[in-house]
Amino acid sequence: MHTDTERCVRAVQSKDARFDGWFFTAVVTTRIYCRPSCPAVPPKAENMTFYPSAAACQQAGFRACKRCRPDTSPGSPQWDARADSVARAMRLIQDGVVDREGVAGLANRLGYSARQIERQLHAELGAGPLALARAQRAQTARVLIETTALPMADVAFAAGFSSVRTFNDTVREVFALTPGELRDRAARGTRPPASPGAITLRLPYRSPLNPSNLFGHLAATAVPGVEEWRDGAYRRTLALRHGHGIVALAPHPGHIACRLFLTDLRDLTLAISRCRRLLDLDADPVAVDEQLSADPLLAPLVAAAPGRRVPRTVDAAEFAVRAVLGQQVSTAAARTHAARLVAAHGHPVDDPEGGGLTHLFPGPEQLAGLDPEQLALPRSRRTTLTTLVAALADGTLRLDTGTDRERARAQLAALPGFGPWTVDVIAMRALGDPDAFLPTDLGIRRAAEHLGLPSTPAALTARAAAWRPWRAYAVQYLWTVDDHPINHLPT
Repeated sequence: MHTDTERCVRAVQSKDARFDGWFFTAVVTTRIYCRPSCPAVPPKAENMTFYPSAAACQQAGFRACKRCRPDTSPGSPQWDARADSVARAMRLIQDGVVDREGVAGLANRLGYSARQIERQLHAELGAGPLALARAQRAQTARVLIETTALPMADVAFAAGFSSVRTFNDTVREVFALTPGELRDRAARGTRPPASPGAITLRLPYRSPLNPSNLFGHLAATAVPGVEEWRDGAYRRTLALRHGHGIVALAPHPGHIACRLFLTDLRDLTLAISRCRRLLDLDADPVAVDEQLSADPLLAPLVAAAPGRRVPRTVDAAEFAVRAVLGQQVSTAAARTHAARLVAAHGHPVDDPEGGGLTHLFPGPEQLAGLDPEQLALPRSRRTTLTTLVAALADGTLRLDTGTDRERARAQLAALPGFGPWTVDVIAMRALGDPDAFLPTDLGIRRAAEHLGLPSTPAALTARAAAWRPWRAYAVQYLWTVDDHPINHLPT
């Protein structure tokens, strides 16, 4: 979009927040870059130039605006909507792969050479993987500087910098302030009191956001010991690279309040990325709702509660296991099966806030030695579960953020006991496919019959072609036809 100068200028002059994260405005006279919705007086059109990423702005010598803080914009929605190598690369960079494995590791995950990935990212984003990862490190550093009292040396290494000097130079270059000045500015602002040891921050999103189905779904399907709804927030445990964490997420106008407890601060970037993915915060609800509203049978559902998101997951392997446990049983039964698995194989953790979080959900490695006879499941489903776990544990099946969705679909469909519903629900919630559709789901078929849509899977799929590429969002609206707990915030 950044190449459409006229459209970008209009967005900046109208301070249109819908375009935050789509592109960035660099002002050649001040050498500052902003988000489109910056509250400052818009510069003259001839003084604006546009970039596709904050990293590209920084590489061109611009520094972040202190008023609109463009580094905190929601991410571009196209990285979830697209499934090509650039989108996969961006999802992996957001997950911290470059910091952990370098550019070679990123390229290996994608099946391309490092040179090809460099070229593709430069062509679309104006910056290579190292510059994009550097911009992300700078934002992580800012969060730690402003929300903790950690010594700056600890902040530097927790954010992923190789030295304090590099950390200092980057912060000064990106924000035009020293780390100490950033902390002083934050101290003068008003911040809510934090729990001891917690990192508190705001997760931005594009409005509108309807929290009912998003948090309602997460709360209604919460696995005891791993997830809970408490004091107006969804809380859960996180299995991370260097340790574990606990997060509390609560909906507020304009942002999601996030409170994190981490055993290792090096996991902050990864934890934030997973929370954003869980809540689908980089979506473009205006574009989604506009297309779905074009169908006269869907339009009333969209108008009644616009801005529905797709509740996703913090761990794709976890969700795949839970999807198998939930085959052909009620929500309550699926929670019971998952809770038993957690109690028997999950790693115990302490809840620093005295809540009900007691375990991490067991990963494929912990479940690889699972005795199927201990599972209170039909024999066929035991086989399905143990086959899935074995494929995840030995790396035959990968469901990470950089996974090729079509390849993963084909691999899942080849496993015993994986029908269209299981494959598509994993694609929708674990792989983040915005076009995944569930025509065989009982709730969808009931909704279709109630609305006058075709109720057979083949006919409904044909009708749903007009909703592409947002059929996963259509599923969220169709589910609201039933009065189910997943559609309501817990009281």
